[in-house]
Amino acid sequence: MRVLKINELKETPMDTATPIAGWTGGPVSRTRQTVVGDGQSENFRCNVVNFRVGATTGWHVHDCDQILVVTAGKGFAATETEQREITVGDMVHIRAGERHWHGASADSPLSHITVTTVGSKSKH
Repeated sequence: MRVLKINELKETPMDTATPIAGWTGGPVSRTRQTVVGDGQSENFRCNVVNFRVGATTGWHVHDCDQILVVTAGKGFAATETEQREITVGDMVHIRAGERHWHGASADSPLSHITVTTVGSKSKH
C-alpha cells in the first residue's frame, strides 16, 4: 500500500495539444503528477493533470474507458454531442472510442485525476 499527497507529487510539463477550434481560453499548457505510473500496477495508470487557465487537451480518443475526478478549479468536458461544465467533486466517465476533450475554463485553472488502463493509447 502507498499513501500519497497530491501537493507533494512532482509536476512535469506535458506536450502541447491542438487548441479546440473557436476556443479562446488561452494557450494549451499542462503539467502531470504521476500517482500510479508504468510498472506500478498490472491494471491501471493514474495521474493528476493540471491545466492553466483556459488550457484544454484538444480533441482525442482513448482505446480504453477514462475516468476523471475534478480536484481543483473548474472547466469543461465535451464530446461531439455535448459540453458540460465540471468542478471540484465531479466525476466524468468517458467510454473507449468516444472523441472528446477536457480542460480549464477561460477564467479558472483545473486539476483532475485521470484513470486509464495499463498499455492504453490515446490518439489526437
